[in-house]
Amino acid sequence: MASVGVTAVAAHHNYNSTDHNGSAAPSTNVVSNTHSDLSALRHGLEKEEDELTVDDDDDEDEDEEFSQSDEDSSWISWFLNLRGNEFFCEVDEEYIQDDFNLTGLSSLVPYYDYALDMILDVEMAIEETLTEEQQELVESAAEMLYGLIHARYVLTNRGMQAMYEKFATASFGRCPRALCSGQAVLPVGRSDVPRNYTVHIFCPVCRDIFTPRSSRSASIDGAYFGTTFPHLFLMTFPELVPHSCPQPYVPRIFGFRIHKSSPYYGTTDVISNPQKKRQRSRPSKHPLASERSLAVASSPGMGN
Repeated sequence: MASVGVTAVAAHHNYNSTDHNGSAAPSTNVVSNTHSDLSALRHGLEKEEDELTVDDDDDEDEDEEFSQSDEDSSWISWFLNLRGNEFFCEVDEEYIQDDFNLTGLSSLVPYYDYALDMILDVEMAIEETLTEEQQELVESAAEMLYGLIHARYVLTNRGMQAMYEKFATASFGRCPRALCSGQAVLPVGRSDVPRNYTVHIFCPVCRDIFTPRSSRSASIDGAYFGTTFPHLFLMTFPELVPHSCPQPYVPRIFGFRIHKSSPYYGTTDVISNPQKKRQRSRPSKHPLASERSLAVASSPGMGN
C-alpha cells in the first residue's frame, strides 16, 4: 500500500509541475504504472484472503479430529497417557470385568461401583448424575481402584509380558548407582496396603531400592505395584537376571584401602552385621554342662 501511495503522489506532482497553460500533458506511463500496481495489490489481497480461509478450515478440521479422538478414547487410555503414569501398563478389560479378580477391593475403595463403571466407560443414568464434588471423589476412587487392579494384573502372564516390554525399553528408568552401569530397574512397593509408601525402583544388580527420578512417578502409591512383582518377574524371566556380581565401592585414603578394624566402619558394622554382634554377646549354649564338669573335676577322689 505504501508503494502505491508514493506512485500516486509522484504522478500528481508531475501533473502539477507542467505549464499551467497546457503546454505539457500528464505522463501516460505514470498512469499505466499506477493502474498495474493497484491491480497487483488487489490480486495479492485476494490471495491472502484465500490462504486465511484455507488455514481456518484446516484448524477447524484439526479441532474436530481432536474432539473425536478425545471422545473415542477410553478412560484407561486417558489414564495411561497422563504425565507420570509411565510405570503403569494397560490392564485388559476382560480381566477387570471378572469379579473374581476384584475380590476384596470393594472394602478398600470408596464409591466402588461408580469407580468401576468409570474405568469400564459405562454410561451413568440421568437420575444418578453426580455433583462436581462427588465427580472428583469418583475420579480419585477410579484411579485408586485401577492401581489396585494393576498390582494384581502384573502378576499374571499377560501382565508380566506387558511389563517385560516396558522393562526392555527402560521405561521404568535406570539404577542411579554409578557402579551398576545404568541397569534397567523395576517398580516395587514397600507395602501391599495402599497409602503407606510411594513406589520405588528395584535394581536387579545391586538388589537395592531407590526413589524414581521423576517426581510425578515418585508420588504414585507403591501398593499399585506391590512387594512381589519385581522378584517374581525376574524368576519368570531368568535370562534377565544379571550374572555379574555387584561391584562394591571401596573407599580409599591417599590410594590406600581403609582397614576393616578402623572406626570408619564402626557404624556400618552395627548396621550391616547385627547378627554377628548378637552371637558375640550370647552365652554358651550349655552353661549347666560346664558347671557340672567343673564340679566333677573338683570332687575328691577324681584327681587319683
